[in-house]
Amino acid sequence: MIRMITVLKLIPAVAAVWLLAACSTGGNEPSSSVIPATQDTNGTSAAVDNPAAEEEEAAAAERPQTENFDLRMGEQAAALHPGKDFSLYVFEGFDFNASTGRLNLTANADYYVDIKRLPQGEDLKQLRESAEKELKTFGKVSDYSGELVEHPLGHAELYLQASGAEGVRDYIVWKSKTGEQYLFRLSNPKGEESSAFSEKLWVSLSTVQGE
Repeated sequence: MIRMITVLKLIPAVAAVWLLAACSTGGNEPSSSVIPATQDTNGTSAAVDNPAAEEEEAAAAERPQTENFDLRMGEQAAALHPGKDFSLYVFEGFDFNASTGRLNLTANADYYVDIKRLPQGEDLKQLRESAEKELKTFGKVSDYSGELVEHPLGHAELYLQASGAEGVRDYIVWKSKTGEQYLFRLSNPKGEESSAFSEKLWVSLSTVQGE
């Protein structure tokens, strides 16, 4: 009987400790997101390594091997393809060369985009000057930099386009959802494949993400 009374007295105390711990961590936060800290020799807080939490985060960051996308012709699947330092989803009818970063239409390799991951802090002014010089050889250059309305890319820090007798050339600097900058240099000749090339291409480029 004495032991039972002692246990009953301890239950409220344990509940109070649990309640205080929940309040201090925000209550609704998952336990895996709480990183314990220790005091170093200088009195500052230092995060304690949590291998289990790191493995969970890495697993969550892994991208599925296939993904479905809504296109004008209906929902279509695309497969994940790794590049040198990025990955993207590629639709059937396209080829991706991981070593060169080129994505092209299988039926006509003249329709392509070259993808390059840029170093952090790349000078946009220099890129613009290089783009203008390159594109002037194809035709009149237009600037579409900034917000892209109803466009899969959503926004482009630099978007220059040259239109001429042979078709369209694009020079785009775009930032991914994970924060990396990429350069897209696109060739879209005039021809029957142009419309089929464009829609799937833009969706693929919007999925580019660093590895």
